[in-house]
Formats: sequence, structure tokens, C-alpha cells
Amino acid sequence: MTDRGRVRVEQGHKRVRTFLGGELVADTTRPLLVWEVPYYPAYYIPAEDVRTALLVASGKTEHSPSRGEAAFFTVTTSGAAAADAAWRYPDSPIEELRGAIRFDWEAMDAWFEEDEQVYVHPRDPHTRVDVLRSSRHVEVEIGGVTVADSVRPVLLFETGLPVRYYLPKTDVRLDLLLPSAATTRCPYKGTAEYYSVKSEDTTYDDIVWWYRHPAHESAGIAGLVAFYNERVDIRLDGVLLERPATHFS
Repeated sequence: MTDRGRVRVEQGHKRVRTFLGGELVADTTRPLLVWEVPYYPAYYIPAEDVRTALLVASGKTEHSPSRGEAAFFTVTTSGAAAADAAWRYPDSPIEELRGAIRFDWEAMDAWFEEDEQVYVHPRDPHTRVDVLRSSRHVEVEIGGVTVADSVRPVLLFETGLPVRYYLPKTDVRLDLLLPSAATTRCPYKGTAEYYSVKSEDTTYDDIVWWYRHPAHESAGIAGLVAFYNERVDIRLDGVLLERPATHFS
């Protein structure tokens, strides 16, 4: 493992592949996991494991105080092109990065870890998700109105986040829930759908979410709803929990 400034580098061991326009662009069993931000890593792929004939230098450069000068490439396959979707740091002060290529995750069509497609960003090997059934008493209040009351929650413990309390819909005031068009994706849980809550004369947008078809490691939360602890009042076994401060606050 290498640390330089705010960047951390670890050797990965999964097979990682990425595709564009239906064509394989990179295939490696020795990816680098690079934490450019604290929350999750990015994949850097050894140049030897990239179809570099598909990369054309665009002339764009960009300087990073920690990683050095990046040279950008357009990725072109027979079916698609993604401008400036790949870059490398040939003279990086971080030695491991010099021979590796970084791809823009969203610009590529698909990413696979082994034979499973991965969404949003690489899975962090230091993040754990535990889904546990419980008989604790969970009450949720919004604007002074009790919106949920359950003694059969499922608790989801995810590294770096507050405990999330997933509740059966039959223990929730469904008459207060308004379907939302919002969705988000998580590499550990899948695609979330949202509800807003109308309490008294106030609408709280996208404050409730649920997973219709969660990822297999989070299968225990299928069909259950959770509320942002940061934005509602939750009582656990009669004790009012302090609202956590996160980037969801």
C-alpha cells in the first residue's frame, strides 16, 4: 500500500473488465485501487492489460497536485467513442501510477468484477455491509407526525454510514408516502427507488427509499423502506437518536 498526500494505492486481486460499444477495452487480474477521494476507490489498469490501440491522444492535459500531469485519450471502438475517457500519469510522483491507465467510470458502458457487473464505482474492500433482522422498536417521526412504528426492523450496517433501519411497508403510514421519480444506485445494494412524505402541510422530498431487487449481499432489505436518519427523528427502543451528520444531511 502507498500513501501520498490524500491518495492511497492498494493492489487489487479481482479480475476487472470494462467495455465500450460492446467491445472489451481492458481486462486485468492486477488492478490498482486508488483512493483519489476518501469515500471509495477508482480502478487504475496496467497499460499492458488495456487495448491501447483503441486509445487516441486528445491533447488534453490536467494537473493533479498529488498525481502529477495527466495526458488524456479518446476511447474509440467500432460501435462508440468516448472523448477524454482515459488518462494516465506517465511521470507521476506515485510510482505505481506511471504505468497504469484510469478510465472514466460513467463514460464506459459496463464494468465487471470477475463475472458480476458493478455499478457506480468499484467496491471498496474495506467496506462491509451486514444486514440483520431485529426485534427492536423503531419509531419514525417527521414534522411531529409518527410515520412508521415497527418491532420487526432489518438493520443495515455499512462501513462509514449510520445504521439504517429498514421497515416493512405495512408498519409505515403509506397514506403519507408520495411516489418519486428519483432513483440512485449503490454498488453494494443496487438501485433505490424513492418516496417523498407529506406531513401536515409540508412535503419532504425523497426522504424514504427502498430496493425492489437489491444486490445479493443485501437481499434481506428487499421491499423494505428506510428513512434518512439525518433528516427525520428516529426513536430506538424509546430513545430519541441524535441525527447524524453525513453528506446526506
